Amino acid sequence: MGRPPIKTVASRTSSWFLIVTLLAATVSPAGLAQSSSLPPRSSDDEAFLDQLERDAWRYFWDYADRKTGLIADSTLHGSPSSIAAVGFGLAAVCIAHARGWISSEDAYGRVLKTLRTVKRRLKHEHGFFYHFVEMSTGQRAWSSEVSSIDTALLLAGALFAGQYFHGTPVERLATELYERVDWTWMTHDTPLLCMGWTPERGFFSHHWDWYSEGILLYALAIGSPTHPIPAESWFKWRRAKRAYRGVSVVYSYFGSLFTYQTAHAWIDFRTLYEGDLNYWQNSINAVLANRQFCLDHAAQYRGYGPSGWGLTAGEGPDGYRGYGAEPAEVVLHDGTINPYGVVASLPLLPDVAIASLKELREAYREKVYGEYGFKAGFNVDRDWWGKTHLGIDEGVSLLMIENYRTEMVWKTFQQLPSIQRWIALCLTRR
Repeated sequence: MGRPPIKTVASRTSSWFLIVTLLAATVSPAGLAQSSSLPPRSSDDEAFLDQLERDAWRYFWDYADRKTGLIADSTLHGSPSSIAAVGFGLAAVCIAHARGWISSEDAYGRVLKTLRTVKRRLKHEHGFFYHFVEMSTGQRAWSSEVSSIDTALLLAGALFAGQYFHGTPVERLATELYERVDWTWMTHDTPLLCMGWTPERGFFSHHWDWYSEGILLYALAIGSPTHPIPAESWFKWRRAKRAYRGVSVVYSYFGSLFTYQTAHAWIDFRTLYEGDLNYWQNSINAVLANRQFCLDHAAQYRGYGPSGWGLTAGEGPDGYRGYGAEPAEVVLHDGTINPYGVVASLPLLPDVAIASLKELREAYREKVYGEYGFKAGFNVDRDWWGKTHLGIDEGVSLLMIENYRTEMVWKTFQQLPSIQRWIALCLTRR
């Protein structure tokens, strides 16, 4: 059951005069025009995307704690907060305001409240936060780890919100949180960033040493104005390349689609190159290969097919699994589809993704689509239909829909000096 919508009130430090002034420089609802550089959409497609985006947004409004602003990891009763979901939620609030779904007072108040909670209540180690925290207190939950990638996602949302509310206490708080992070500590005296740390075990033995969603982590770490890691670290992780059915991909270890989508939710890679490698085209290739893999295994699993694709990490009949497709080092698939893998492919393969999502919703209706859009997952062969919605699934879906419709997240995030610094050090523009 969803929680009742939250009515936030802006902080006493945010007068109406300040709010009106600061929002004048942000994106207004009228300013959200259809992107001119991505394929045009029909009115029917636009209506479908509007509902899908609005449904995803409501997750971040309904599943936030009234006092702290922290976002629940999932719709499961008693779920703690995921700091990655908080990062997506901060961006979601800005998108909702730009689209006219919430007022200026509610948008600014929610973001400011959340960032104050992060600063004042969330324990950190050298600026890095615990992966899961209690909703009402911000205390560490589940003996979870200090997570480098989840901290990066939280910071990405904070920095985005700071750029959106430029020149306000929101921007100052976001900048303070970012500049506090000692990225060099998380390398553990190696050229690569470590995946995490716990007070009980110390640093994890695994590092971000493959192509993955971790490219966002490296972008923020290299672009840091206070504690950057060397630009050479960008070139230290492995770029394994393989073709599937003639489609060549610099692939991730498990071949899960989210590894090709998460960084793209924030960064516009379309004109950025590393030598001859363009990660935008690489992710398009990964989506094409993923879909073809499902078509090739459609005789084995009834859920696979022209609209049944998008293998990615998510909920399944045996719990949360790192589902994926070729090319990869290790491939796990059992007929489970996690629809957000298709939703987050919208900017990459829009016509196919829209058609697939419409067909999925029409074919399975309430079994796969709920109050907050597509549910976490389903498996036709095992008659398993997920009941929950996950914050990180909703977040990457929401941001990628908005990027496809207006490029708003890309345009806002790309203005950050840290991102521009990383681009100048590691990539070229064409």
